[in-house]
Amino acid sequence: TGAQQSATVANPASGASSDLLPHFQLEPEDVYIVKNKAVSLACRATPATQIYFKCNGEWVHQGDHVTQHSTDRSTGLPVMEVRIEVTRQQVEKIFGLEEYWCQCVAWSSSGTTKSQKAFVRIAYLRKNFEQEPTAREVSIEQGIVLPCRPPEGIPPAEVEWLRNEELVDPELDANVYVTPEHSLVLRQARLADTANYTCVAKNIVARRRSASAAITVYVNGGWSTWTQWSGCSTSCGRGWQKRSRTCTNPTPLNGGAFCEGQNVQKTACTTLCPVDGAWSEWSKWSECGAECTHWRSRECSEPAPRNGGRDCHGPELDTRNCTSELCTHAAPGTEDVALYVGLVAVAVCLVLLLLVGVLVYCRKKGGLDADVADSSILTAGFQPVSIKPSKADNPSLLTIQPDLSTTTMTYQGSLCPRQDGPAKLQLPNGHLLSPLGAGRHTLHHSSPAAEGADFVARLSTQSYFRSLPRGTNNMAYGTFNFLGGRLMIPNTGISLLIPPDAIPRGKIYEVYLTLHKQEEVRLPLAGCQTLLSPIVSCGPPGVLLTRPAILAMGHCVEASAENWSIRLKKQSCEGTWEDVLQLGAEPCTELYYCQLEAQACYVFTEQLGRFALVGESLSMAASKRLKLVLFAPAACPSLEYNIRVYCLSDTQDVLKEVIQLEKQLGGQLIGAPRVLHFKDSYHNLRLSIHDMPSSLWKSKLLASYQEIPFYHIWSGLQPFLHCTFTLERLSTSTCELACKIWVWQVEGDGQSFTVNFNIAKDTRFSDWLVPDEVGTPALVGPSAFKIPFLIRQKIISSLDPPGTRGADWRTLAQKLNLDSHLSFFASKASPTAMILNLWEARHFPNGNLSQLAAAVAEVGKQDGALFSEAEC
Repeated sequence: TGAQQSATVANPASGASSDLLPHFQLEPEDVYIVKNKAVSLACRATPATQIYFKCNGEWVHQGDHVTQHSTDRSTGLPVMEVRIEVTRQQVEKIFGLEEYWCQCVAWSSSGTTKSQKAFVRIAYLRKNFEQEPTAREVSIEQGIVLPCRPPEGIPPAEVEWLRNEELVDPELDANVYVTPEHSLVLRQARLADTANYTCVAKNIVARRRSASAAITVYVNGGWSTWTQWSGCSTSCGRGWQKRSRTCTNPTPLNGGAFCEGQNVQKTACTTLCPVDGAWSEWSKWSECGAECTHWRSRECSEPAPRNGGRDCHGPELDTRNCTSELCTHAAPGTEDVALYVGLVAVAVCLVLLLLVGVLVYCRKKGGLDADVADSSILTAGFQPVSIKPSKADNPSLLTIQPDLSTTTMTYQGSLCPRQDGPAKLQLPNGHLLSPLGAGRHTLHHSSPAAEGADFVARLSTQSYFRSLPRGTNNMAYGTFNFLGGRLMIPNTGISLLIPPDAIPRGKIYEVYLTLHKQEEVRLPLAGCQTLLSPIVSCGPPGVLLTRPAILAMGHCVEASAENWSIRLKKQSCEGTWEDVLQLGAEPCTELYYCQLEAQACYVFTEQLGRFALVGESLSMAASKRLKLVLFAPAACPSLEYNIRVYCLSDTQDVLKEVIQLEKQLGGQLIGAPRVLHFKDSYHNLRLSIHDMPSSLWKSKLLASYQEIPFYHIWSGLQPFLHCTFTLERLSTSTCELACKIWVWQVEGDGQSFTVNFNIAKDTRFSDWLVPDEVGTPALVGPSAFKIPFLIRQKIISSLDPPGTRGADWRTLAQKLNLDSHLSFFASKASPTAMILNLWEARHFPNGNLSQLAAAVAEVGKQDGALFSEAEC
């Protein structure tokens, strides 16, 4: 019975096997030959009558196969397994022609089946690293990148890092990570990171170690806060007092720089000597009173006690009985009547004074002047005719165009609006400033070309001259009084607006504005901080301004509160950089304020000095704008041709410097500059060249792309970063170049340039040079402002007081989209003046005065009575 059951099971399986193709249960896999050891390849199939290996298209000899037969217990189908060995000599025979591979072929009565290909490679690992880490000294909290390119090998080597012979594990230390290019990155250097770092490469063949790189993390010393001043050394007269500080905040470590400056300050002091009080002589005795007494007095005034001296001792009043005279009683109530009459008279005088004050206040209180509410009043002085018809009582109001084209700084006229009427602004025909007869005010002003050397010579006598750039290429200067003015550095977007009345009347200041090259000024940056603007100085330092000046400069930040913390830094007299303002936070002082716009910032400051805008990224989404600019030689006498790709901070001053540099090198601009948003992702910037006709040109670069390290770009302290693509034309007759250059951040966005030009054509530098800004570096007085002086004063006097239904400076700020700065405007003596100053800084010289006039008119319309008066 058991035999019959077995036959019943086996027969169907046998019949099934004749109808099935072979199926591989085990296929050969890729293997590596280590040194001279042969490797084994195996495959197993069911049902199979024969299995043979084929290597690189040739059948392996039958005698080299090791065959094993068995039966699958679950199906009863025959199973066949075959093995072969492959030696190093077999692989080396075809080395260099193609890779060595083997494949199984299995037969059954129904046909054949092929297995997957298995590749056999000779494993190796070369001894020398392509790039090894190098020793460095870095400041604490600064980022560190240790590059490592392992030796060539098969299979590719795995890389790990050792710190003082201990494995560095990024999973356990969030401050460390390894890039896909095997570089070790320390986000912020710590004292514990001072160590020897070794890059280790290993595969199945060998293990290689790079030379160790010693990383030293140093700490520059910092001053502690000053102690309180000591007491004066003498208790009476002239002495001295001192205060001290220590270089312990922090203490310098590992070769860090010691604190610069003095640790002790002394100053003279004078302590007033104490004077004890002394009595004066007694006065004469008074007449005998009704109570039969008389008195005399004295004062503690010869001398009076001073400076902590002792008071006089003894009585101040002496009373005695009138025993020598007959005492008589006066009629009661006479003195009381006189006292009451005097009090009533004083009360009547106070009431009269109060009534007069109320009448004066009611007469002065008024809304927006009718002429100022008319929008044509701002633009009439700059147009041939008024926009609106002249009024009957003032037929020629601002209808004659003044001549503002002259550059002379001598003018005649009143400096204040005439007060012909309480509610109307009356102006004569002609100039906006009414004549003063023979009176004349002159401001001395010369061009930089005429007096540049004299100004620098005068400046060199000052103590702060050592920190200013040499020469006058990036400097503007002028002489200013209370009328104010403007300084501009052409083609940089940098200007300084000195508003009217910022300089005290009777004072004349020589003011300068300079742009620093970044290698001239040491601006310490920590952690993820980056420079976002040029470093600009305006001075002289210590100048007394009664109203804030406005410093305008470009920036390269894509600002957002969730991604950036942006600070305005100012260099102190001691040379240290201090945070004077954090943008977006409540200001801790009223001396500084900053209006940040898309590509420029406007800094209100009552103290001149050296400023820079610094940002700290709060997330990896924070980005800066880079301007990508391509230059190439204007002529190509040789076969080699270089294309330079600059990666610049997107500010006008850096582009100006590169243009001047390329002008000296004889370069020409290729195509329009592009903008790239560079993110704080710790990834480098890559550049590559593509689609170049190989029959005409070839690249001399060994690598497929070039890289600029992340930290070189992110710090913002290296202004002229660029890569050069060196090309070679195969014939001197080749004049056309067409290619594409890609610039992108690893794991980020990118930009491409399509280059197509004729290198034989002579392109003059003036054809692509950025045009100069219109105007002179220094403008003094009314010529520096769009708004006429008298109209400005009238707007200020009308909008500063609170108006009915909100028709005041707050509404004007809202109309000009400046309502986010109301708290700053309100902190100043004249909020309207601050609004007009900011408008002047933002819109000079091409601002639309009509739009400002319309906004002022809209403010006037909110008060119906005032608007009706303006239309009368």
